[in-house]
Amino acid sequence: MEQFAPVRRSKDGQPVRYLIVDDSVFARKNLARMVETFGGQVAGEAGDGLNAITEYDRLHPDIVLMDITMPQMEGIEAAEKIVQQHPDARIVMVSSVGYQENIVAALQRGARHFVQKPVKAEVLYEVIKYVLGDEESAAHAAGAGAGV
Repeated sequence: MEQFAPVRRSKDGQPVRYLIVDDSVFARKNLARMVETFGGQVAGEAGDGLNAITEYDRLHPDIVLMDITMPQMEGIEAAEKIVQQHPDARIVMVSSVGYQENIVAALQRGARHFVQKPVKAEVLYEVIKYVLGDEESAAHAAGAGAGV
């Protein structure tokens, strides 16, 4: 697998912490391998939306990578509940169900972005940098950063 420049949290330079949510163990392991090549750290995993909410509350990860179609609770509903409790949550939907209405619903309910399965590492890498860039842009806009 291709090696990428490490993505770090802008506030403290620490590795980005991920919560990976998918009912497929294979998909979770595949995403975990990818984020590790980005210099990230898997803080936790969940196999359904209900456990995703519990794990988010427990771990407070920097980014959640969440499938849409899962048992117990769908990813879009779980994303909405997480964002209601944690408005600054960064959730990226990762799904093979890339219908326009699902993407729109996920974004309306708080997801920051969407990545189509099968996931290409270079696409996920760019999406993660973009989603984390929200934090960096806000810091620069507030005068907390000097030049990019």
